[in-house]
Amino acid sequence: MKMKTHILLLVAGLVFAFGSVQAQAQNHSSKQETSEAIPVPFHVENIELIGLDGKPTMMPYFGDKNVLVFYVDPDKHKQNDEFIRRMEDEKFAAGPNIEGFGIINLKDTVFPNGIVRFLARKRTEKNGATIITDEDNTIAKKWGLGDCNNMFVLMIITREGEVVFCRKGELTKQDQEDFVRIVADYR
Repeated sequence: MKMKTHILLLVAGLVFAFGSVQAQAQNHSSKQETSEAIPVPFHVENIELIGLDGKPTMMPYFGDKNVLVFYVDPDKHKQNDEFIRRMEDEKFAAGPNIEGFGIINLKDTVFPNGIVRFLARKRTEKNGATIITDEDNTIAKKWGLGDCNNMFVLMIITREGEVVFCRKGELTKQDQEDFVRIVADYR
């Protein structure tokens, strides 16, 4: 029991320390005011990534349903927090033909991958979300997304693999309106 308590304290301390480093870094850098739109449509294929258990896995729902993909650098996981909460509250992406999942960009984070996976597993136990990880920017490279460091990437991909919405960074009001309009066609 002592060992378990020490591990939990160590993890809590690391999370606090990394949170402080992240807050300091955000205070020293200017906030991105607009997103970067990736020209759409373009076609993508399902890719094998790594599950939170550390084992290879294919992306869930891909090809079976339209998918809403959140590709997130843990350093910027709250970049579009207000809009994501609104999306959850108003169930923008809820429907029989669409599913959403998250992909954590582990390549570009300052946080240790083991800690990120641990925290993600704990969060998914509570909210039931589906989350997988990308250890080496496979998504960004194979799908032509460019630099995704410090970016929250939001995509809508049809069951045929066509990307119909893709934005990187802080979503503008126009981006949010475009997302709401486009996702309605795929629910």
